[in-house]
Amino acid sequence: MGEQVPAARRALRVLRLLAASAGPLPASAIARHLDMPRSSTYHLLAAMAEDGFVAYLPEERRWGLGVAAFEIGSAYLRHEPLERLARPLLRRLVDRVGEIAQLGVLHGAETLYLLKEQPPRHETLVTDVGVRMPAQLTASGRSMLAHLPAAQVRALFPGPAAFVHRTGRGPGSLRELRRILAEDARRGWSYEDGWITEGLASIAACAFDHTGHPTAAITVTFRRERRPEDAWPRLADRVRATAADLTARLGGRPPGGS
Repeated sequence: MGEQVPAARRALRVLRLLAASAGPLPASAIARHLDMPRSSTYHLLAAMAEDGFVAYLPEERRWGLGVAAFEIGSAYLRHEPLERLARPLLRRLVDRVGEIAQLGVLHGAETLYLLKEQPPRHETLVTDVGVRMPAQLTASGRSMLAHLPAAQVRALFPGPAAFVHRTGRGPGSLRELRRILAEDARRGWSYEDGWITEGLASIAACAFDHTGHPTAAITVTFRRERRPEDAWPRLADRVRATAADLTARLGGRPPGGS
């Protein structure tokens, strides 16, 4: 037991280092940052890769976080503290815009919806609490994917089978998804127009943790016929302000912020 505890601590230090890094790292850098022998570092990374906590990128000869690490992070976010912090913000947003507002997190390559607030007598959405949707099709999922390192996006979408569709719309390849995510990142918010449900559109913005990592997304969904596209930026400003409030409540900061 005594030997296992230091090994567990070393694995946690690797995860923390990769989570705080702007992108994947070579094993030599990991060993140097954590003051570990290179041979021990390679053995540890190989063991962690077997369980999906890290992933090796052979073309870059670097190591990044694996899908299992994302699953654990998303599991934490599903606990009540995040929901308690976000619920009053969603209610305020609904009062201001008169549309359905939701809180979503990434769960692997899917968006998992944790909260939904809606005006009285408003129609119900397919994306209810507990529902999962392909992240690349949802505005909320893309708003978070847009702020992940490219290597992590590639790990989540390794091939054509990952690009499912619901209405025949949306990216069909990693190259197309990366182009869309780059546009989302530059704009500061994401949208989807009939990619999940015909006739419905959504606008989303991302909230961040203390490392500038995407933590959750705030989304507003509306009937496409009720809001012309030239009104979307004003609605997006409301959504972004709400996401910024959630970031502040989480003690977070946007990427590049202090």
